[in-house]
Amino acid sequence: MGDMARQTGATCGAEHHDADIVVVGAGPAGLAAAVALAGGPTDALGEEARPRRVISAGPPFAPDPERPDTRTTALFRGGVTLLERLGAFEGCRPHSAPLKAIRIIDDTGRLLRAPETLFRAEELGWNAFGYNIPNRALVAALRDALDARPACEALETRGITAITPGCDAVRLQTAEGRSLRARLVVGADGRGSLCRKAAGIDSRAWSYPQVAIACNFSHSARHDFVSTEFHRPAGPFTTVPLPGDASSLVWVETPAEAERLMALDEAAFASAIEARLQGLLGTVTETGPRAAFPLKGLTARALAARRIALVGEAAHVIPPIGAQGLNLGFRDVGALVDCVAAAEEAGADIGAPETLAAYESARRADVWSRTVAVDALNRTLLSDLLPAQLLRSVGLSLIGALAPLRRLVMREGVQPTG
Repeated sequence: MGDMARQTGATCGAEHHDADIVVVGAGPAGLAAAVALAGGPTDALGEEARPRRVISAGPPFAPDPERPDTRTTALFRGGVTLLERLGAFEGCRPHSAPLKAIRIIDDTGRLLRAPETLFRAEELGWNAFGYNIPNRALVAALRDALDARPACEALETRGITAITPGCDAVRLQTAEGRSLRARLVVGADGRGSLCRKAAGIDSRAWSYPQVAIACNFSHSARHDFVSTEFHRPAGPFTTVPLPGDASSLVWVETPAEAERLMALDEAAFASAIEARLQGLLGTVTETGPRAAFPLKGLTARALAARRIALVGEAAHVIPPIGAQGLNLGFRDVGALVDCVAAAEEAGADIGAPETLAAYESARRADVWSRTVAVDALNRTLLSDLLPAQLLRSVGLSLIGALAPLRRLVMREGVQPTG
């Protein structure tokens, strides 16, 4: 411990803390972490909680009316429950659509193809697997919930420029020159995380030969609140319901094809969507702004160290398959709230190695298993090897034919028990 103090320039002993916790990053995962950790009348588990002093540090929330954010997030039941307990879901509900079923269609055109598989929430006695929520509505609702927490400060900054862990606090410096000290820092600052680097945590990153195109579109036929994934050789083509006769789209293609699609005018792009949907949603009547991003993966070698805990894409990045990304991040938040509350109840330090080890233990299996599963599924689509195609085809066939297995897959995919 003395070595760490000398390395960081920190001194052990009592000192003033600007906050119990500083959350770096103001995306959905970071905002959810700040609100949940701030506590208040009820915490994220619905229990009485002592308010904690929390600073949420991130860029200003300034939606551009000329370039609206049209991205959406499919949140499963656990994520929706977290939003409800944070008082944020009611702000999302009018803009969101329930996900009552998920359909997987093998559109690879290969010799070994899986039968169509349909997962229905009602088979588990649920009304829906979750909700598809526009990102702008999600962020706005979480910011409103943050503003409603008196113990939580929203610090608008161009960025955190330095993070220095010490023996009893972490020191942070903002781009504007403000200095902060906290017992625990939550890194929700994305795949290039400065928090991860400050904690001394290595990461493994990789790329896929794929680019995802995201947009929203309107259509003439009803979606009946069914999300559909067409599994194609270049990657998945996924539509997710929105309110009314509209859906969000994530279309994964080769880089060359994605570049061609992005260059199409609206009419030609709408026709291309119709062709891929094979008439499933009727005529595509309108398409919104498009965004394209290369598919990448990342996993941190550890999830916490040196009074810094990582959540969301600072800890893990996976392809947009099976809607696992932000759902994983929200489960990070829930586990971290549990570990911090347990440390407080025991009279322990919320940033101590034991608290961080408990968080690591709570999250490692879920993060590892989801990363491996999504990566494997994506690679079976890209692979021309017959064993890979056979494995995928047999697996989906068994899931479709065996009701107990299908229900197990649905439960674990939506609300893991581990």
